[in-house]
Amino acid sequence: MSGHDASGHLHVSPESKAPYAADVLERLHVDAAEVISRYPQKRSALLPLLHLVQSVDGYVTGRGVTFCAEVLDLTEAEVSGVATFYTQYKRHPNGDYTVGVCTNTLCAVMGGDLIFDRLSEHLGVGHDETTEDGKITLERVECNAACDYAPVVMANWEFFDNQTPESTIGLVEDLRAGKDVAPTRGAAKVCTFKEVSRVLAGFEDGRADEGVGAGPASLLGLKIANDRGWVAPGANSSNGSHSSQADGKDGSK
Repeated sequence: MSGHDASGHLHVSPESKAPYAADVLERLHVDAAEVISRYPQKRSALLPLLHLVQSVDGYVTGRGVTFCAEVLDLTEAEVSGVATFYTQYKRHPNGDYTVGVCTNTLCAVMGGDLIFDRLSEHLGVGHDETTEDGKITLERVECNAACDYAPVVMANWEFFDNQTPESTIGLVEDLRAGKDVAPTRGAAKVCTFKEVSRVLAGFEDGRADEGVGAGPASLLGLKIANDRGWVAPGANSSNGSHSSQADGKDGSK
């Protein structure tokens, strides 16, 4: 696929380098100026500006690299070096929904490998590949940081906990059909890759307080600590030892 193995600016497809339309470029400059104003050194705005480019193009295009370099007074090589380092920046067209299956140790043992294999077979794509309809990009993820709900799948970085091959196939088919899909935790529905990229660029979408942030399994340790009166070591602790309060009301640790 043209541009699939693109690395930076020089090897992207020709259409990736085509200039932005005048109105699109004007909006990019307005948004970029707002992002840059948040940093004492404007080159520090590169990470959010790459997300901004993805919110427009769906991936880091050649023209996006050029735009970032020009507004930040960087070379295209410097921009490309960052864009090719972080996996959240895509160097070829991405689907509307990135579905990441965790296959790190715990999720793999709990069924993550099976989920990935079944989903890959169902969609007809492998890791970092996109379905022909442009809807789903499948990824094998090292860790979704939600081991208490293994196996976990993420759709555009929204959590879907305790998944099975069947539930995940249902998830991707609902996304492909254009249905509103609610994650297990977090926002009320999964947004598109471009919409999420704009949020990652630093522009709020008004949905930060939607849904449940943490489920019972994540909060169990806090509940036990509260029930037993455990607290973190305070300033009165000497030589790094815990106070009797930190050891718990019943003297247990």
